[in-house]
Amino acid sequence: MTLALILCVALALFAAMALVVLLIVGERSATQSRLAALQATFDPEAAAVADPEAAFRPQDAFTLITSPLAPFRNWLRNRDEGLTYRLSLAGYRNPGDVDNFLSFKILCPIIGILLATFFGSDNFIIIAMMLAVLGFFAPDIYLFNAISKRKLLINRALPDVMDLLVICMEAGLGIDQATLRIAKEIEILYPELSEELFTTGYEQRAGKPRLEAWRSMSERVDLDTVRQFVAMLVQTDRLGTPIAKALGTFADGLRTKRLLQAEEQAAKTTVKLIFPLAIFIFPALFIVLLGPGILTVLKALENQ
Repeated sequence: MTLALILCVALALFAAMALVVLLIVGERSATQSRLAALQATFDPEAAAVADPEAAFRPQDAFTLITSPLAPFRNWLRNRDEGLTYRLSLAGYRNPGDVDNFLSFKILCPIIGILLATFFGSDNFIIIAMMLAVLGFFAPDIYLFNAISKRKLLINRALPDVMDLLVICMEAGLGIDQATLRIAKEIEILYPELSEELFTTGYEQRAGKPRLEAWRSMSERVDLDTVRQFVAMLVQTDRLGTPIAKALGTFADGLRTKRLLQAEEQAAKTTVKLIFPLAIFIFPALFIVLLGPGILTVLKALENQ
């Protein structure tokens, strides 16, 4: 491998990592994005003066650099119609998130092939194919883990949010006002569920029927618990049952379910401890307990 090739590969890797770092660091929060959008809507010139980075951000640089990949992105998008929904489940709902994901999906195999050049020329083809396949599926693996993590965080936050919702409604607030109040209160502790509640509250303010807004939330989150909550709201609306009482019963059920899950995880601990005990602890105990006896027997056999 020549020195020029090594320098080219190093520069390409450095540029790719720099773009990834800029993309992550330069990402604005959801609140900042909403404020910037509202400001740009009412006064575009004032928004450009107040936020000079709004005209050109790292995300825009990445989009500009990967613009030649548009035909390949369109081909992948046509073959995967559920990608937008999966990204929304992971919390990526900006218009350019699909293009960025597909760009990473195309560039990661190329980066994998470049990395294979550092392993020598003996097994270059095999290593390059393995890294290319791994790079192609790496964004999907990351997206799957992001979806699972987001669902887990929302599921953990639901019992506490239900309790707060019951308290607010018993204090005299309607469910619409209580939703926005709770979303604001839990924004720091549970940002994922807070974002969903804000979206639901804004949809209701925009004129969307309450049940339709909560059904949209259940589709965005894709959790059985949220679907049960929406079904409970539908039943209370049809039968005229007090919502606060139904919410209290539902919150008790969620709390009991979370307690049972914790007990289940605790019960599994005994089984999970078998493997580290058998691999790490038992051999050390055997050496400490049986080692002196074995040495004594060996010395006795040598003296005979």
